[in-house]
Amino acid sequence: MRYPPESGPGGRGRAPGGGGKWWPLVAITLGNFMLLVDVTIVNTALPRISDGLGASFTSLQWVMDSYALALAALLMAAGSAADLFGRRRLYVAGLALFALASLACGLAPGAGVLIASRAVQGIGAAAMFATNTPLLMAAYQGRDRGVAFGVWGGTSGAAAAVGPVLGGLLTQYVDWRAIFLVNLPLTAVAVWLTLRRVPESYGDRGGRVDWPGAASFTLCAGLLTYGLMRGGEHGWTEAGTLTALAGAALALVVFVIAERRIRQPLLDLRLLRRPSFAVLMAAALLMQAAAFPYLTFVGLWTQDVLGLSPVQAGLAVTPMALMSLLVGALGGRFLQRLSPRLPLGIGLLLIGAGGLLHAALLHGGAGWAALAPGLAVSGLGIGAAMPVLVSAALGAAPPARAGMASGAVNTFRQLGFAFGIAVLGTVFGQAMREALRGPGHPTPAAAYLSALREITLLSGVVAVATGLLVLAVVRRTPRTAGGPAGEPAAGEPASDGRPTAQAPAGA
Repeated sequence: MRYPPESGPGGRGRAPGGGGKWWPLVAITLGNFMLLVDVTIVNTALPRISDGLGASFTSLQWVMDSYALALAALLMAAGSAADLFGRRRLYVAGLALFALASLACGLAPGAGVLIASRAVQGIGAAAMFATNTPLLMAAYQGRDRGVAFGVWGGTSGAAAAVGPVLGGLLTQYVDWRAIFLVNLPLTAVAVWLTLRRVPESYGDRGGRVDWPGAASFTLCAGLLTYGLMRGGEHGWTEAGTLTALAGAALALVVFVIAERRIRQPLLDLRLLRRPSFAVLMAAALLMQAAAFPYLTFVGLWTQDVLGLSPVQAGLAVTPMALMSLLVGALGGRFLQRLSPRLPLGIGLLLIGAGGLLHAALLHGGAGWAALAPGLAVSGLGIGAAMPVLVSAALGAAPPARAGMASGAVNTFRQLGFAFGIAVLGTVFGQAMREALRGPGHPTPAAAYLSALREITLLSGVVAVATGLLVLAVVRRTPRTAGGPAGEPAAGEPASDGRPTAQAPAGA
């Protein structure tokens, strides 16, 4: 791994501007916090966005999905580009693009502009997310590096708890547009600090970005999501649905061919021949799909049906984030001593148990309090599973592919959120239509609750099945002082020079 003169291998270089060794941490953590908050801050604003822009249910799905899709599709390519062109340079470019897209979101005159601007936001977020851990590695070493990653991880986890409440506060007391416009002063501070205090670093500057792989992967993910949403709305045999799904299949074939032929692929497909690694990628996708997307529909239920204010709706879903943070704070060191297979598998079972609790308790005249038990149990599972997911993937991949494994698992997680919104939206819409046509012609409120129960049941079953699969297939990985066999300690460089720091929960 090549470093510029101001920074040694993973060392704390002389940050531009001098002085204040923790300013790089502030600059990088601020950007990371913003991009993660923007995954969940929109949840509590969706009813007001619908009223303000006349957005349909499908449009609201795309407001959530376009951000997650762009982030997932470009994450691995952004990491390669950062190694080649400079991580600080790409991080600043990502911040600038994120700010401009946030301004466009805040000024959007209609749902179409908002959806497109959210996608551009996701592109900027991909550049930020792909570069923040390598920049921290280049800025700090030794004990300082451990402190830096501890703060970075804690702040990342807090973003999941802060997002819905912050979104509720801004929506209720300012306007829903404020949830996007608040990013502008924060990105300005992050850019200024980064240019003054964060040292530049590079990876393999002789490498190349796999643009054919990135383009075909992005096309496949986008067309598949569009096909799933269109199928639920217009039918699975409708021409537009079939065209989108066929296009997704064709793009997938192109991606596989490109990855097999290119010398430096985004994803070495040979890794998927390893049962443990393949199951862990499926677990990353399905865990994210089961744990978080249904909260979008919970937010609509608590406000549109129960009549809660945006702030109250945000507070109603905080038990999940708070329990996740509690497990991470109190049990983090213990979890890191175990083979990742156990906390990951058991965590998934707990996430599933939370979904099944929702399905059991959301009936009749259920109110927001019926959410608390399921959210708390799911939070326990998220706190146990999410912090070790990257470790598990790294332990299942060769040391030379550690950086690729880390990027892949984070990509699959973001895809899980995007696909989860699409699939659950389809199931939700169908369940609501069936409920309204049922005996006695139930009210829309009763039909909404019935549909919500259906998607939480589905989420719970998926998480339980995935947990059992992880426990059955993922090999027992012995721990060493540094982590799983073949894995450097969190935050230390892998043999290919890429970072192996843990991904934050809820990212």
